Amino acid sequence: MQTIFTIQTHGQGLYEITAQVSAWLHEAGADQGLLTLFIRHTSASLLIQENADPEVQSDLLHYFQRLVPPSTDASMSYLTHTYEGPDDMPAHIKAAMMPVSLTIPVGNGQMMLGRWQGIYVFEHRNAPHSRQIAAHLAV
Repeated sequence: MQTIFTIQTHGQGLYEITAQVSAWLHEAGADQGLLTLFIRHTSASLLIQENADPEVQSDLLHYFQRLVPPSTDASMSYLTHTYEGPDDMPAHIKAAMMPVSLTIPVGNGQMMLGRWQGIYVFEHRNAPHSRQIAAHLAV
């Protein structure tokens, strides 16, 4: 079983998609299997992260913004891919550092995530984007 989720982002940040994925699994009616999610972009990532305290998402965003600043920052002057904006190449670097696919076991019709875990699209660009996540459930 396969589907594509389209997620609208509004700039850099983490966007939880756990509910959408869970709803699709419920509709699919599969009791057990292995779910693979793959983001079809080179400037965004997928993460499994804590979903209980929003400060976690905020702290992650700020950490990666400091780790990989925009190309206009003096520390990034070595970058040559700059014509798509100062956030583009840093977005590619962040996506290279973080997962672009996730594999999650499914049991009793539900993802076997931990109590405080959620699935997130991590948008690395400043502008809004329409992101596609391909989902494949192997039963």
